[in-house]
Amino acid sequence: MTAHGREAASADGGRSAEEERAAEEERAVDQALALVGHKARARHRPPEGPGETPPKPTPSSPVSPPSPVSPPSPVSPPSPSPSSSAAAADSASAGPESRPEPGLTPSSPARSAPTPGAATPSSPAPVVPPLAAPASTADSASSRPHGASSADRPASSPHAHRTGATAWHAARALAERLGRAAPLTAHRLPLDRALGHVLAEAVVALTDLPSFDTSAMDGWAVAGPGPWTVKEGEGLLAGRGSTEPLPDGQALRIATGARLPADATAVIRSEHAHCDEARRLLYAGREVVQGQDIRPRGQECRSGDELLPAGTVVTPPVLGLAAAAGYDALVAVPRPRVDVLVLGDELLTAGLPHDGLIRDALGPMLAPWLRALGAEVAEPRRLGDEAGALRHALVSSDADLILTTGGTAAGPVDHVHPVLAEIGADLLVDGVAVRPGHPMLLARLAEGGPCLVGLPGNPLAAVSGLLTLAEPLLRGIAGRPAQDRYRAPVRQEVHGHPHDTRLIPVVHREDSVVPLHYNGPAMLRGIAAADGLAVVPPGGVRSGTEVEILDLPWASASPWTEGCFT
Repeated sequence: MTAHGREAASADGGRSAEEERAAEEERAVDQALALVGHKARARHRPPEGPGETPPKPTPSSPVSPPSPVSPPSPVSPPSPSPSSSAAAADSASAGPESRPEPGLTPSSPARSAPTPGAATPSSPAPVVPPLAAPASTADSASSRPHGASSADRPASSPHAHRTGATAWHAARALAERLGRAAPLTAHRLPLDRALGHVLAEAVVALTDLPSFDTSAMDGWAVAGPGPWTVKEGEGLLAGRGSTEPLPDGQALRIATGARLPADATAVIRSEHAHCDEARRLLYAGREVVQGQDIRPRGQECRSGDELLPAGTVVTPPVLGLAAAAGYDALVAVPRPRVDVLVLGDELLTAGLPHDGLIRDALGPMLAPWLRALGAEVAEPRRLGDEAGALRHALVSSDADLILTTGGTAAGPVDHVHPVLAEIGADLLVDGVAVRPGHPMLLARLAEGGPCLVGLPGNPLAAVSGLLTLAEPLLRGIAGRPAQDRYRAPVRQEVHGHPHDTRLIPVVHREDSVVPLHYNGPAMLRGIAAADGLAVVPPGGVRSGTEVEILDLPWASASPWTEGCFT
């Protein structure tokens, strides 16, 4: 069915497909979060005092491991529907990125509580309504940087076969809500260290701003109607000056920012006045209005007014406002700490590709990208394809979030799934119905450990995983507000995947966006020129159709931002 046909069917059906999809995804997110003991967000813990920073939360996390679920009564598998048959046909004809992997046999160690999405030989997994219609593990080729397709891999593997993928919108919603389930701590930071953090407490005016009547211009302070007798003296300067009242009919020189003398009625700009030195009289070149060019006390705020709410990202103007309001430090949320683990024996850190080896593109890209999202990032660690090294890195990390690159599919050296099963992690998202980046995953390590986002190894597929799972998760952990969702029309037709969402690099041109070429899973040329990604629904869109746009962190950043303020 064409996009136009689907729209017509939706209009005729009463409740729109968009509404039904949103409701189904909301239910799915709630059920997935329930598996890890989702709790209400804790309130900010107040700082102990100036200069004191509370310790990081202990490993006991508000997201608890799942409780055992009684096995459900047997349910007969659904009979194939025409749509599923069509899906199989589309999958077979959509090229290497759409081919499913061969059936895989699980052999990872058994766990006391089954992992969502993974079956065990002895007991059924907990009943969780699917977050999306079952789909193939089609994008598994993008899990390895070299882009080897599933046809290049053995027909059997020790990895559990993934039978379904989470809908893209549901995956993003789950990641953000999981991040917001973490309790926020707070610490007091001096102004010169608060840039890029998120306010844990509102900034409230400690005094009126300005705290006294001041001159808005260089010129003359006058009292009453003119002409005015010029008062002897050097005049009033900012930070200095007499508090004596100004008699009616007199004028006194005044500088911008200087405190206005009592009883002054206006300020006349220097260029609008003429002084007769011989007679010591001041004349105005135009009509003088009472109160002109005066900044009255409390013009900007009154003591006790809320200047900035909690959740505001600290930018340079925020620092300036806080200083003007009398603050020496701000109470802020610590930046999320992220560990980046780069997997793959085929990766080079310098020089040209050779002998089957390729340059690591993700190591140099991910750390600054994550910093642009407000995180503190350790130097990326390159672990190769060693399951033991990966296991040790996961269990020893004290980060809030771990990112892995590659190894999320089912190849012979893709160790992420078996290592997660071995250490008792809860697999919350195991594949997302999005292209590129289908084999991304989201897990919670056991016993209150950090979250883990497994990114595919192909560069653009990894970007897709970063924006789908890591970005909303980090926003939640940091207490940052969610991105404002907006839509823009595409300037030309965009082909879509038959069943999955597509993320396409775009650039803004006037009032629309233009899709960019070089948007394959292994390509970075398109995203390097982009300022956003278009969210293309299954089936594609025609020219002029509005689609959701995901902004890139640096699209509106200035050089001083260090990418921390989007």
